[in-house]
Amino acid sequence: MSVFNRADDDGLSRGARAIVALPDRGGDGARSVEARLDEAAGLAEAIGVEVVDRVFFKLRQPKAATLFGSGQVENIASAARIADASLVIVDAALTPIQQRNLEKALEVKVIDRTGLILEIFGERAATAEGRLQVELAHLDYQQGRLVRSWTHLERQRGGFGFLGGPGETQIEADRRLIRDRMAKLRRELEQVSRTRGLHRDRRRRAPWPVIALVGYTNAGKSTLFNRLTGADVMAENLLFATLDPTMRQISLPGVDKAILSDTVGFVSDLPTQLVAAFRATLEEVVSADLIVHVRDISHPDTDAQAADVAHVLSEIGVAGEAAAPIIEAWNKIDLLDGEAAAFAAAEAERRDDVVRISARTGEGVDRLAAALSARLTIGSRVRHVTLDPADGAAAAWLHAHGEVIDQSSEEGGLSMEVRLSEADWDRFQARDK
Repeated sequence: MSVFNRADDDGLSRGARAIVALPDRGGDGARSVEARLDEAAGLAEAIGVEVVDRVFFKLRQPKAATLFGSGQVENIASAARIADASLVIVDAALTPIQQRNLEKALEVKVIDRTGLILEIFGERAATAEGRLQVELAHLDYQQGRLVRSWTHLERQRGGFGFLGGPGETQIEADRRLIRDRMAKLRRELEQVSRTRGLHRDRRRRAPWPVIALVGYTNAGKSTLFNRLTGADVMAENLLFATLDPTMRQISLPGVDKAILSDTVGFVSDLPTQLVAAFRATLEEVVSADLIVHVRDISHPDTDAQAADVAHVLSEIGVAGEAAAPIIEAWNKIDLLDGEAAAFAAAEAERRDDVVRISARTGEGVDRLAAALSARLTIGSRVRHVTLDPADGAAAAWLHAHGEVIDQSSEEGGLSMEVRLSEADWDRFQARDK
């Protein structure tokens, strides 16, 4: 369901002229107003909307009816008329009543930040699973709003028999149909989640660790993914350029084979509907052996973006001592000037979980690969293994994934002394189960 393509939206589509309105409540001191307006405009441009003006207003006390004060609403209406805009994007979450009242007052289509992000996801989802997740999130968002697009039902249904009365109004019927559709989507996604779980169990029995890339949207995850794997995943200077997770095999120093997973990018105020709907996809992050947090270190709000990513990771259960270790890849160092580059280098030197890279030029990617290998093999210790002489596959596995210190043939079979990590030892033991 697209907020731009319903029959009652007066023809709004790609290319619509829009104004971005930011209510500044003073609660996001980590980000400048200009940076927040730039991000909102970038979200709009990601779906082909032309942003013709940007305005922001200080909100002392949000209004229950319209969020903005009456004078601020008049200013937005005036700006929309001057710019000939047919759309106002409010960079905040609006209640259904606020959205409806603003549309009446401004006489243009109004969408909020949640609706805009849902629109992007709806346009970008390429797989059947992605489309299911986006539709579920969009229906969850729409069910609390006045639904006018399901016009195949009468305005009111009469009733006979025991109940009688006026019957079911259009809006009630619409909401019931949405609830039924959401229940069906949840059942389908549960099946997807079960299938994904089986795949994860299969990978756990296989000898390969899983590395998940996470990060703020447009931080360069897909560019790094392509650099490490030689794949051609879409990587553009565009918010949410890729949505559907991609997995590829890579080789690392001392690790014959690993699985690298590129996941959906995060953003500030990511709609809760999307976090819930994409939980099956994000479970890949929860079950990973190692997480690489890709940060755009050249962005002025890099620290705030990192905090947003940490918040989403915490929401999906990646937190605490049981969570997978995280390495930060400080990307786009090629965009830093001399002073900023020196500062980033000094900061990175103080930490053992940071590697500075440029996924675009390849600088530092070898250091990142070495850091990933070191983290995956940490805690390795020597194990004594006795194999059947005919079990060449097991011997080959140990040579590929461990450091064979000694090997000799004995009466009981092939005796090997192998240095293995705890994770690889568990995988070796689970190979044939």
